[in-house]
Amino acid sequence: MPCSARRTHTEFADDTVDSSEALRGTSFVKRRAFLACAGMLATAMIVGPQALAQEASVTARVGVIPIIGTAPLFVAQNEGWLKQGGLNLTVTTFESGPNMIQALASGTIDIYVAGVAPLAVARSKGIDVRVVAATATAENVFVASPKLAKYFTAGTSHAAAFKNYRAAEGKPARLATQPAGSVPNTTLQYWLWEQAKADKADVEIVPMGIDATQQATLAGAVEGATIREPAVTIVQGRNPGIKLVALGDEMFPGQPGTVVAVSGAFLEKNPEAVQSLVSGLVKAADLLAKTPDRAVPPLEAALGKGIVDSETIRKALSSPATKFQIDPRTIIESARLMQAYQVKLGSLDKELPFEGLFEPRFYERATKSN
Repeated sequence: MPCSARRTHTEFADDTVDSSEALRGTSFVKRRAFLACAGMLATAMIVGPQALAQEASVTARVGVIPIIGTAPLFVAQNEGWLKQGGLNLTVTTFESGPNMIQALASGTIDIYVAGVAPLAVARSKGIDVRVVAATATAENVFVASPKLAKYFTAGTSHAAAFKNYRAAEGKPARLATQPAGSVPNTTLQYWLWEQAKADKADVEIVPMGIDATQQATLAGAVEGATIREPAVTIVQGRNPGIKLVALGDEMFPGQPGTVVAVSGAFLEKNPEAVQSLVSGLVKAADLLAKTPDRAVPPLEAALGKGIVDSETIRKALSSPATKFQIDPRTIIESARLMQAYQVKLGSLDKELPFEGLFEPRFYERATKSN
């Protein structure tokens, strides 16, 4: 019954009921309605917003690549901030951003957590996707195997190191990275050709997935690689002869890294769920800065999968290759420059307008409320 004591004539007894009985009946019904409404109100006050959020909860399918740069997502999920905001996640792991774009295009995932570079390619193919947050910058670094590392000596330019390797070994240095169009691939090529000014005859770029890159580096199957944490900590821990040659900002100034992008359809249908996501990321970045040890268990569970221990995760969080950044506005210009370089490399046909790609309003609202 609605919260009103109003009654229709059919609710009363038949016409033979006298007026006093009708009035008594009316009072009874009013009291009953009042008590029912009061009970409903009391229940709502006791249960509160949490129940309302659960009732209106949204499940989002998320694609991630297994790197430390995704830490804010897993921290926010573990702390319960996303669920409190009515957002539940189902997570699928991918080997690279370009591979994840296919899932985004087919509607298999709603949220993309990977490098920003493939999103330009996605938009060129008509895929509606919006960047609502960053998570990390300057993630990709270059490491050299012991065989190549000995040529990177003090006073020797990077270009000369590659040239000396080829002269001594009779073949170019093989460098592993992710597929064309990805941030690691674009970053590596920018560093080689624009920063180091290496001769293309001195190196061979070998595209492969994240896990394969790490294994190839450890096995000596390649002489160098662009990798991210926790792979940097893992490979140097297992083989101290592997040398960290160049950090992220040296390879690509202001190197944009992992971002959180949402399909246009999901964003339009669930704006409050997206807000909950971004607000949770902002809180997670603060936690990672102030109490990183608290983030170790959920990251070990999400990224380690029984292989990477907590001490490795802890070291990776304090690595010079780890820089958390949630504000998407800070990477717009560097992402624009990276897109322009993708055009130069041929992985993108032409530069695309950035209008509509970045949606900073969720971050702005999150920082105001937090």
